[in-house]
Amino acid sequence: MSRTPRTPRTLRRRAALIAVPAAALLALIPSTASAYPNPGAVTGATVVHDPTMIRTSSGRYLLYATGGGLSHRSSTDRIAFSAGGDAFGTRPGWWSSYGNTEAWAPDISYHGGKYLLYYSVSTFGSNRSAIGLATSTTGLPGSWTDQGVVYSSSTSSDYNAIDPNLFVDGDGTWWLSFGSWWTGLKMIQINPSTGKQLSTNTTRYALASRPTGTKAVEAPYIVKRGSYYYLFASYDTCCNGTSSTYKVKVGRATKVTGPYYDRNGVSMMNNGGTPVLESHGRVIGPGGQSIMSDTDGDLIVYHYYDGNDNGTPKLGINLLNWSSGWPVAY
Repeated sequence: MSRTPRTPRTLRRRAALIAVPAAALLALIPSTASAYPNPGAVTGATVVHDPTMIRTSSGRYLLYATGGGLSHRSSTDRIAFSAGGDAFGTRPGWWSSYGNTEAWAPDISYHGGKYLLYYSVSTFGSNRSAIGLATSTTGLPGSWTDQGVVYSSSTSSDYNAIDPNLFVDGDGTWWLSFGSWWTGLKMIQINPSTGKQLSTNTTRYALASRPTGTKAVEAPYIVKRGSYYYLFASYDTCCNGTSSTYKVKVGRATKVTGPYYDRNGVSMMNNGGTPVLESHGRVIGPGGQSIMSDTDGDLIVYHYYDGNDNGTPKLGINLLNWSSGWPVAY
C-alpha cells in the first residue's frame, strides 16, 4: 500500500500570545476555517518542520525538528529563536539501513534526570522505517548519545514506524505512540529503564485509522488532562507547500490505549477526529504538532506553510484552552 505522494519531510523548504476570557474562547470553537487563530508571534530562525519543544529548568526553550541530524533552535522568551548545530554532529551509522542519513519528526522529553529524544528514519513513501532513541544530560546539540533502534517496520508490515511520541502516565507506565498512513496510529509499552519496548508486553495497540478513503493520519501526540487522555494527530496531506491539506484533530479516551472518540462520538478508528487547527488565511496545512506545558498554560507547537512566503514551512505556537473539555487553540 502506498502513501499519497508528498514532498519528503526532510526537505528544509518543507510568543507573545494574547489571552482572552474563557467564555470568548468557547464561542470560538471552530465551525469554519476562519475561526482558527493565527500563530503567536515568533521571529528569527522559524523555518522548521515537525517541531518538538521543551522548556528547561533555567527557562530556555529547546526545539528540535525534521532535517539533517535533527535541526535545532533555541529561545529564551518563546518569541526570538536562534539556530544551532544539529542534535547529531555525527549521524549514527545504522540510519543508512533504512535508506536515509537524515532524521525526521523528533520527540523531546525529560525524565529521570535526562533528556530523551525519539526520532524516525525512513524514506519517502516507504514503511521500511525505524524509530530511534538518543539521550542527553543537557539536551543540547552534540550532547546526544544514540541508543539505537527502538521499534521498526518493514515493507511487509501494515503500519509505519515513524512519528514517535513518548507519554508517561501518572502511574509511572511509559507508552510510545507512532504511525503514519497504512493502518494508522499504533502504541507500544516502553520499559522506563531502557526507553525501549517492555519485554513483558509486546502488544501493538491500535489508536486511530482511516479505513475508508485516504489513509492519511500520522504524528500522534498524547496528553492527559483531568480524567481523559487526548490523542492529537495530523490528518490529510503534508509537505506540498500551499497545496498542503494538513490539519490537526483530536479525540479522547478514558484509557491510554483507547478507544478514542471525537466530540461527536465518532471513533478515531473510523475516521473520527475533532478539528483543532486547519488552514486559514496565510496559514496553510498546520500539523506535525506537539503539545507542551508552559508557565502560562499548554501550548500546541506545529509547522504550517506560509501562503505569504511561497509556502515556506514556519513555526506556529498557540495556547490551548481546555475549559470545554476539549482543546481550543487561541
